[in-house]
Amino acid sequence: MTMTRRDILGAGVAVTASVTLFSTLMFGTSQRALAAGFAVQHSDAEWHRILSPAAYYIMRQEGTERPFTSPLLNEHHKGNFICAGCALPLFASDTKYDSGTGWPSFWKPLPGAVATRRDTSLLEVRTEVHCSRCGGHLGHVFDDGPPPTGLRYCMNGLALGFKAA
Repeated sequence: MTMTRRDILGAGVAVTASVTLFSTLMFGTSQRALAAGFAVQHSDAEWHRILSPAAYYIMRQEGTERPFTSPLLNEHHKGNFICAGCALPLFASDTKYDSGTGWPSFWKPLPGAVATRRDTSLLEVRTEVHCSRCGGHLGHVFDDGPPPTGLRYCMNGLALGFKAA
C-alpha cells in the first residue's frame, strides 16, 4: 500500500491534534503556564467569577469573539481601553482605527501594557498579545497596520473595557 502526500499530511495533522488535546487535558490551557510570574494572578475558579463566560473563553482559553460583535468596535470617545481582567490601561483611544476586520484595532499599545509571544496554535505563526499584568489573552498583532508603526493590534472587544477621560 502506497502512502500519498495527503495521507502523510492527514496523519501529521491527526498526531498534532492528539498531542495538543492530550497536553491540554493533562496540563491545562497554555494560559495556566503563561500566568506564572504575572502581578495579578487568580485561581481558575476566581477567573470564572471575575469574567463573563465569553470573556473567560477569550482571555483564559485564548478564544476569539465573532467579528463585528463588540460594542467597543464603535467606541470613539477620548480615554483608554483597559484590560477586562485587571483594569490595566492598554491602549489610548487616539491609537484606535478602523481596520475593517471587525475587531477593535490599534496601532500602538501604552508603554509596558502588553506582552507578546509566538503563537502556532492554528498551524501558522502569529504573535499573541496578552496583558502584561494578568496575562489575559487579548488578541494578536500583525504587521499590516497604518503609520507610524505599521502594526495592527487586533484585539477581542470582550477582553477590553473602556474608561473615558
